Amino acid sequence: MDPIMKAVKAVHTVAGGGASVTPEDLEKQRSAQDLFAKLATPGVGVTAEELMVDNIPAEWLRPDFCHEKKHVIMYCHGGGYTCGSLKYARILASKLSLHTGLEVFSFEYRLAPENPFPAAIEDALTVWDYLMKKGYGARDVLVAGDSAGGNLALELCLQLKKEGRFRPRGLILMSPWTDMTVTSKTYESCLDKDPMLTPDYVRAVRGAYVGTEEVDFSKTEYSPLYADLEGLPPTLIQVGTHEILLDDSRQLARKMQKTGGFVKLEVYDDGWHVFQQLPIRRAYRAMEAIGKFTQSIL
Repeated sequence: MDPIMKAVKAVHTVAGGGASVTPEDLEKQRSAQDLFAKLATPGVGVTAEELMVDNIPAEWLRPDFCHEKKHVIMYCHGGGYTCGSLKYARILASKLSLHTGLEVFSFEYRLAPENPFPAAIEDALTVWDYLMKKGYGARDVLVAGDSAGGNLALELCLQLKKEGRFRPRGLILMSPWTDMTVTSKTYESCLDKDPMLTPDYVRAVRGAYVGTEEVDFSKTEYSPLYADLEGLPPTLIQVGTHEILLDDSRQLARKMQKTGGFVKLEVYDDGWHVFQQLPIRRAYRAMEAIGKFTQSIL
């Protein structure tokens, strides 16, 4: 493990990033994420405007430079469905805005275990409908998500498909959590390399999200990897070689390719879970790639 990943692992451990989802530990984890956001969020270049969508806290992030306003990005933050806030979302939402030149709309969906499934997807649908009512068409919106937010972005698309509605213009997925069964080979092969996640953590947050461990986690409402992926929009997937969710991305890309969909998988050497958050060179390269992908599908 290189020095940067060792530092990431140490900070994540101190911040309470273990497998406990007790109220006390979750409060510690959520507070630590907000503190991390103060350190990692770009300080200049974007302007934030907070608002409420029904009872959902939300925020526009707008680049300070001249930009086109026809297209927007709807961003779903990560955090294992148990953590995350507008402050935490602002890290990647700001970077997405700066590197794509688009306005980004992020939102603070209800968290588990206080609000288990399907609260998050209900909130995502509410936000989607809000953007439609504001005058954006489905083809004007790209949906981005990291980790559990990647799961939510996929589930939103699948729900829109189920309802016979138009899907987004494109998907941007960073280290997406696509399979809640915890059965892929990289849970073992990358265990000693991953500075962020462990199988025990994934099992803990999936139980908190679903409300029980006594379910079939391969059901498509939990694991979009096992859904019919035909008809999903053009998709960019980014993942690191040093994360236990590596196969979540690889397998998703293979399944999407088999359906005839357009998908681009980028695997970053020595990258860890959602490495795009940090101010490092590989993160800059990844965000630049997101900007190029966005422009290529608009």
